[in-house]
Amino acid sequence: MRPAVFLDRDGAIIVDKNYLSDPEGVELLPHAVEGLRKFQAAGYLLIIITNQSGVGRGLFSAQQAEAVNDRLVQILAHNGVTIDDAYYCPHAPDDNCQCRKPLPGMILQAADKHGIDLSKSVTIGDKDSDVQAGRTAGCRLSILISTDTQKMDSVTVPNLEAAADVALEAQ
Repeated sequence: MRPAVFLDRDGAIIVDKNYLSDPEGVELLPHAVEGLRKFQAAGYLLIIITNQSGVGRGLFSAQQAEAVNDRLVQILAHNGVTIDDAYYCPHAPDDNCQCRKPLPGMILQAADKHGIDLSKSVTIGDKDSDVQAGRTAGCRLSILISTDTQKMDSVTVPNLEAAADVALEAQ
């Protein structure tokens, strides 16, 4: 069983553009590639888990959400980073699904599919719901990307490279 990094998309890997539906709008955050490369070099699977309630709200289609994910995967591949899988929850907050973060459904699904050791895995995101999903799933570490160091009782870092440094040092 391998460890994984479960990564939120908007605000952790790419600039959060509020209901991004156009693949041309994918813009990597500073230090994202460097952080992902560090995790990849350490043997972690890289798995995107993202809430995309714009689908459930009727703001964009599932195909548009998938196209944004596909574009991100292509951009990262061009930069030497391989994303092992990507999951998204298309439901609106009131749909009471099991996949929408802070529930751990996407993490558990990926762990089952890929044979992931959650006790050695890390969750990284820019919202408390990302951190909570990782904790509930049993990940060893959940990291919040934020410039607000007062958020939750979480390990908080300014970017994905700093998250990789913290997570890999704490192995």
